[in-house]
Amino acid sequence: MKNMNSAAFAATLLAFTCLSGAAHAHATLEQDEAKAGSTYKAILRVPHGCDGKATTAVTLKLPEGFVSAQPMPKPGWKTEVVKGDYQKAYTVHGKEVRSGITEVRWTSGNLPDDFYDEFVVVGKLANLDKDTVLYFPATQLCGADASVAWTEIPAEGQDPHDLKGPAPQLKVIAASADEHAGHGSHDHAAQAAVKAGSIDISGPFLRAMVPGAKVGGGFVTLENEGKDADRLVGASSPAARRVEIHEMTMENDVMRMRQLKDGIEVPAGGKVELKPGGLHLMFMDVAKPFREGDTVPVTLEFEKAGKVEVMFKVGAAGASSTEHQH
Repeated sequence: MKNMNSAAFAATLLAFTCLSGAAHAHATLEQDEAKAGSTYKAILRVPHGCDGKATTAVTLKLPEGFVSAQPMPKPGWKTEVVKGDYQKAYTVHGKEVRSGITEVRWTSGNLPDDFYDEFVVVGKLANLDKDTVLYFPATQLCGADASVAWTEIPAEGQDPHDLKGPAPQLKVIAASADEHAGHGSHDHAAQAAVKAGSIDISGPFLRAMVPGAKVGGGFVTLENEGKDADRLVGASSPAARRVEIHEMTMENDVMRMRQLKDGIEVPAGGKVELKPGGLHLMFMDVAKPFREGDTVPVTLEFEKAGKVEVMFKVGAAGASSTEHQH
């Protein structure tokens, strides 16, 4: 506070005053209404801890009908996901989806009781044929011996305000018949192949990001047509402060993500795919969220083939490739 001028201090004091008034408020979603079939950014607002204790972990269960989910990594916290089968199949960008992330866990954090924070997951809402309320049960853990559960779902006709720990809810507005019929044509434009030494680079794409997001995912296929192995050792882009090479793996039904500081080997005569749910590029501190339809320059660096610039096409937020995008 020593370097804060009086105006800034007054603004800060006002902010804390407003938050203190919500000291016993429920955990809620920032946006509690969205259209069916749209990309939805679920922002869980956590206004307090557990009776004075700091929140050290937050879990969020994702409802049926919220598919192709992606949690936003949170500085200072570990992010884990649980995957499972959906109750039914959904069509996302022309492809059938039957499973995905069903729960997100942010752990090893420290959110003091008198502070407020947000936890974010982005996903796709199913094309529901009638207005529907989806519930996102959330639990705060405060160390090993305290917790606050926002997991109660009201019975039919019951007022959620009558519940002690109501689950955060989202009203999904069914799309009209005109909206269902109004999808544009598919984009079949082929991207020019790029070579780096003996490495053939194809299918580069990025997932679109929601406004305000700072982390994005990139994917590409690398095929080594040479007689010697090579290695992808780094990447960079003017669109992000840094680009890291990451891997997602499943361990006891929990998906974990780690940085591959030594890069990825591309074996002689072999092919490596960086794709959602596995190896991928992670764009950190993105200056301007990637927007569907844009192209982003990315420089890939190989141990032997050197550096090469590749244009990455931005697809939809839940895209698995740049093909068949609306």
